[in-house]
Amino acid sequence: MKIVIIDYGAGNIQSIKFAIQRLGFEAILSNNETEIKTADKVIFPGVGEASSAMRMLRQSKLDLVIPTLKKPVLGICLGMQLMCTKSEEGDTTGLGIFDAPVIKFNNSVKVPQIGWNQISQLNSPLFNNIKELEYVYLVHSYFVAECDETIAISDYGVKYSTALKKDNFYGVQFHPEKSSDAGEQILKNFLEL
Repeated sequence: MKIVIIDYGAGNIQSIKFAIQRLGFEAILSNNETEIKTADKVIFPGVGEASSAMRMLRQSKLDLVIPTLKKPVLGICLGMQLMCTKSEEGDTTGLGIFDAPVIKFNNSVKVPQIGWNQISQLNSPLFNNIKELEYVYLVHSYFVAECDETIAISDYGVKYSTALKKDNFYGVQFHPEKSSDAGEQILKNFLEL
């Protein structure tokens, strides 16, 4: 199985690569269109700020490649947010894969949300062998509200989408590579889709 982690300068790609190795697989880090298009599974990570990350995607023309992919794609954290229509962070236009905007948490909660939170209403094979109210690790100041594409939610002063799915595209707001056994199981589930 060919697994490609998209390397566009905005991600914690090494920790994801190590998590995949722990599952017994090898992943390629690449920003090459052909490599990405011929992958069996694609992971789209992201850490940092939305507008600068989108700028890096546009510079490498990956903003045109990612929405055309036909194999399973997993967006992680900012990667998931960039797959949405737009983000309030830097007034950024996203890839438009998920039909939802990314909005900032209001002032009633401490931002960013850093640490463990529970996921519930799990509605996808991505969550096989994951129990309701399992804990995952998150670091984010922006979120996607519940929408038609929501496959898991969390609560942080407001209920929001912790995971999204549309066709072959999946997104998780949390970091599976930092979410202990549950995160490892979710990555394994993605690789087995």
